[in-house]
Formats: sequence, structure tokens, C-alpha cells
Amino acid sequence: MDYTRRYRSILFVPGHKPDWADKALRSGADAIILDLEDAVPDDLKDEARAAVAASIARLRAADPRVGLGVRVNGLATRQTGADLEAVVVPGLDVVFAPKIEQATDVLRYDALLDHFEIRGGVGGLRYIVPVETVRAIHNVREIAHASPRVGALIGPTAEHADIAREVGFEWTPEGHETLYLRSRVLLACREAGLHALTGLWERVDDLHGLREFAVAGRRLGFRGMIAIHPAHVATLNEVFSPAPEEIAFYQGMVEAYETAARAGSGALRYRGLHVDRAHYDKAVEWLAAARAMGGGAAEDTTPARPTETNTTEESDG
Repeated sequence: MDYTRRYRSILFVPGHKPDWADKALRSGADAIILDLEDAVPDDLKDEARAAVAASIARLRAADPRVGLGVRVNGLATRQTGADLEAVVVPGLDVVFAPKIEQATDVLRYDALLDHFEIRGGVGGLRYIVPVETVRAIHNVREIAHASPRVGALIGPTAEHADIAREVGFEWTPEGHETLYLRSRVLLACREAGLHALTGLWERVDDLHGLREFAVAGRRLGFRGMIAIHPAHVATLNEVFSPAPEEIAFYQGMVEAYETAARAGSGALRYRGLHVDRAHYDKAVEWLAAARAMGGGAAEDTTPARPTETNTTEESDG
């Protein structure tokens, strides 16, 4: 995965249904994950591997920018190697690595991927790791730091997934029952510099609920979300894209602070707010993150950071 871009929407497609992959591309999703795990019956795994390899080539030719990934079968199935052998081909960006519970699981994936990257003439692959068990929650910091290939973690939310069974929570649309679990994942992402994703919304026809849940995730600090239906993509792209007024606000803050710094002031008033170096640093980082989103919403206007100043005079910006 190209982590100069931060994917807002990641849409899952059964790997053995190539026509669904073509529809997924038309949805506008920032990334598409071709599934070889739960969505594919056991007797169709070999067929699905071949279909996925062909889909990667076809989708990459159709859209050079879309993120393309494969969810492989977990290590315990003993099918991971066969999956990677078939699908680590040019055009692939992401290995969606399920059932990781500790750092050594990541290293086991690395050992396989080292081999198949060389064999397939592919480099720079990253993992998206769903944090989907109680043990994984406990070990999430170590998982986040286990390998340079770990690029994103997913905070668990699903009503009918492994984490729900293990914890025994009762799902609510507000997601209060997973707030602690997701917060641990979010903090691990922030510490390790990873892309923080929140889990999926299972109710396909409830677009209002989807929006409310996505907005709540964004407010917590997540910057993208998993989707299981093309109808969800437009909402996710909108929710996780910076609004034009936000971009203008932070660009204005950067410019105002730099003007004040050149005049020897380390603090100022900007739109009624007290602004100092900490505000400036946040604004610079926010604008960089906005440019990295799939939609490319902000221009590349990251400034050179001004020289530190010791004064704290206030001026009107």
C-alpha cells in the first residue's frame, strides 16, 4: 500500500467473483480487497486464487491509482503460502493479514512474503491487520511495531465477528461497547505512525447509520473505514475527506503564524483563537495528512517550518 496516500474507503469483494471486482472499481473506493478467506467456499479456493491474480492485473491496468489488496487465509489454515504464491503479482499493494494475535505472527507472514515478493518480482507490500481477537487487543502495540510492512490496523466493531463472540458484547449503533477496544488500536497506530481504520458497518441499507458511525470514528481519530458494499463508499469518502473550509482554516493558520514568526512573534490571535507553535505544528501535519487522503483534497502547500522564536507577543491575525 502506498502510505503517501491514506485510504478513506476499503471495499471488500469475494475473490472468486471477478465481475464484482469490476463493479467495486466503479464505486470509487480508494482501495479494493479481493477476499480469499471467509467469502470463498473451501472447494473454490484454487479457482479464487487464479481469479484474484487475473483481477489484480485487470484492475491495475484500468486504474493505476486504486489500492489493490488480497485478504489471504490465516496462518492456522496452512493455506497462506498457497494464497501468496498465486497472488503476489505486479499491481498488488496490500496483504490483508487476518488472525494475527502477536508480533511473531507478523514475522511468520514476513518470512512468506520475503520469498514470494522476490519470486513474483514485487516489492514494497504492506499489511493491513484487523485486530480481531482478545489476544490481539492485548498485544496490539507489539503487533504495530513488529514489521515495517505493517501499514494499518483496524479497530474492531463488527456485530457478528470473532471479537464480538470472544468479548461477548451486545452491539449498538453508537459503538460504545467497542470504544475501549478501538481506542487501544488507535493509540497503537498513532504511536507507530500507522494508518488507523475503523471497522465495518454491517447494515447495508442503513446509510444514515453508516454516516453517523463513520463520523463518530473520525472524531475519535480514525481516518478511514472498511466497507462491504459499494453503496457505502461515497459516504465514507465524504466523511473521511477534509472539507474545503477545514483546509482553508489550517492553511490560513499556517500563513498567519509564519507572518508573525517572521516579525519576531511566537503567538498570535487567529480567528478568535490563541495560536502558538503547537497550533502551527498541528496545522502543518493536518494539511500533510489531508493531501495524503485518497481524494487529494488539499494542495501541496506544506511550508518550511519557521525558525523558533522565544517571544510570545500577541498580534491579530
